[in-house]
Amino acid sequence: MSLLAAIRFLTSIPIPWLQEDWWRQVSREQFARSLPYYPVVGLLIGLILAGIGWLLYLFLPQAVTSGLLVVAMVIITGGLHLDGFVDTFDGLAAGHKTPEMRQQVMHRAGAGAIGVVSVILLLLVKYLSLNSVPESWLMATLVLMPVVSRWAMVYAVFIYPYARWQGMGKELKRATGWYGFAAATAVTLAVALVLAQLAGLAILVAVWILVMALTAFFRGKFSGLTGDTYGAINELAEVFILIIVALLAHNQWL
Repeated sequence: MSLLAAIRFLTSIPIPWLQEDWWRQVSREQFARSLPYYPVVGLLIGLILAGIGWLLYLFLPQAVTSGLLVVAMVIITGGLHLDGFVDTFDGLAAGHKTPEMRQQVMHRAGAGAIGVVSVILLLLVKYLSLNSVPESWLMATLVLMPVVSRWAMVYAVFIYPYARWQGMGKELKRATGWYGFAAATAVTLAVALVLAQLAGLAILVAVWILVMALTAFFRGKFSGLTGDTYGAINELAEVFILIIVALLAHNQWL
């Protein structure tokens, strides 16, 4: 049940045998227990992306395929994490305001100019980086990227304090123990090693360092993490992974 809740929350993938009212009946406890399943959902997303990429490469050049894959990423997730990314950067652009005032900016309806510009730049870098990934590494990268980026959210939720006294992150944090976090980490590590061996391990360590840096920065700006910053961490982890793979390939280190 918690795995289905994670799929329903993190993606727009239809589950035919589940009615829409099922989601309304999912208990808060079942939803809160879904955090350890995030890398598994990432694996599902990655396999779908790899399938789409394989099919598109049969008929289209790499540049067009890369653009369509970026579109597919947005569609599969329903733009959930991009929305958090936009709100986070709107909050960061709030001048010399207090963390509480920054949080208020993040929760305003609509998107600010900085948030819009930031997401455009993010998608541009994501496209350029994906287009620089060698064809021989594309399928592995498409699977590895969403797995590790979802693990990054698990790590951020489990390890670091939540900025508000209640909310999605607070419930996820309370319901997840060391066993759940260890299971999510084990799944991520296994996928990384199977797909990319030592390069996969290096990517996972690099993302871990990135998440520690991001969380330190966000905690300074917002006095903790929020659902929006989790989405931003996921998006930044994804583009970071693509940049790392492009870097390794460009320098012939793969």
